[in-house]
Amino acid sequence: MTEPTPKTPSHSTTPAAWPPVAVPGQPSAHLHKEQDGQPRTATPPLAEQVPPAVPVIPASEGEELLDELRATIRRYVVMPSEEALTAATLWAAATHLQTVWQHAPRLAVVGPAKRCGKSRLLEVLIEAVHDPLITVNASAAAIFRSISEGNPPTLLVDEVDTIFGSAKVAEKNEEMRGLLNAGHQRNRPTLRVSGPNHDVQRFSTFAMAALAGIGDLPDTIMDRAVVIRMRRRASGERVTSWRYGRDDLRVKELRTRLAAWLASVRDEAIALEPKLPVDDRAADTWEPLISVADLAGGRWPMIARTACKAMTDYESGRDEDGGLKIRILTDIRKAFASVGNPPALRTADLLNFLNEDPEAPWAEISSGGLTPLKLRALLTDYGISSGNRRFPGGNQAKGFTLAQFTDAWTRYCPPERPAPEAAPATGA
Repeated sequence: MTEPTPKTPSHSTTPAAWPPVAVPGQPSAHLHKEQDGQPRTATPPLAEQVPPAVPVIPASEGEELLDELRATIRRYVVMPSEEALTAATLWAAATHLQTVWQHAPRLAVVGPAKRCGKSRLLEVLIEAVHDPLITVNASAAAIFRSISEGNPPTLLVDEVDTIFGSAKVAEKNEEMRGLLNAGHQRNRPTLRVSGPNHDVQRFSTFAMAALAGIGDLPDTIMDRAVVIRMRRRASGERVTSWRYGRDDLRVKELRTRLAAWLASVRDEAIALEPKLPVDDRAADTWEPLISVADLAGGRWPMIARTACKAMTDYESGRDEDGGLKIRILTDIRKAFASVGNPPALRTADLLNFLNEDPEAPWAEISSGGLTPLKLRALLTDYGISSGNRRFPGGNQAKGFTLAQFTDAWTRYCPPERPAPEAAPATGA
């Protein structure tokens, strides 16, 4: 087939088969030329091309509600971290499905001093949670008589340091501690004799609870809690003032919408078994929060798990330094490692190492530092005690074997950090 000879438009009425040519001064004229009697469709320049539309997935109702609640908390409270803000948001939302969860996580809102925002956070949460039951100082009997069997309220206790603030005060409130511990799990009722016939009455203890105060709560409560460690607001940090009759009404309206959404996904929540980045009791505590995040979708499953791992790891780290029974295991491991992990170590040598460590608390544990008697008390729960050992040279002395500690180190201590690799030497 022969190619047609191009002809100029001024000498022929037959259109040319060549591609249309742009006319100077008329940049779009060639786009409208006809070819073979049909309008020509030309590809517009790259800059004028519109890319195919990417479908935008609208945020789910749950995602929007959690975002709104998160922004609301941030408006009134300076939270210590983004993870803490995420956790407080999910905890408040989870209260609306208490009848679904297997565990009722506590929210421990603690700070080192007054004016750290603890009470303000509680004020906002009161208006956001399911059926709030707020108190400052109440007896255990009053609390468990207020918890219904079917759909329990959300317990919020401010100034909790007046209940657990010192060992002497805490000793008088062991019943309250027992109630808060038992109420973390289903089917842990308390029994009381009541009425003229002395009938045994069963009271439910299962209910989510937020506890705010200065200083840490008892270890058994902290272990069942999502811990928010508040701090005093810096001079450059600003929040909106909280006014009853204005701000509480806004949060209550949000609570109504949040409760309606969670009620609509209740069956999904029952069937949900989320994958968690933690295990054991931490998993029990965080499962309701992660479940709410998974029901909402969007970014929430990711930021919920990030908060869970970061906050759990932080509290675990505090246990290493703050819980003496964990700390003693960690420091004894260091003592064995410092002398090459021998099969046995004399008690006297071990105590010298522990008491001479300037970063450890042992020298100040008593006027004489850590003694054999106090060491025995710290190790009793692990089933570890000193005994007569034979050491090199045939000498006998009281001491511990390395094998006595290996199981406890594996179970209770964080993994040993590998020694940093030395930087390779650089030649001249």
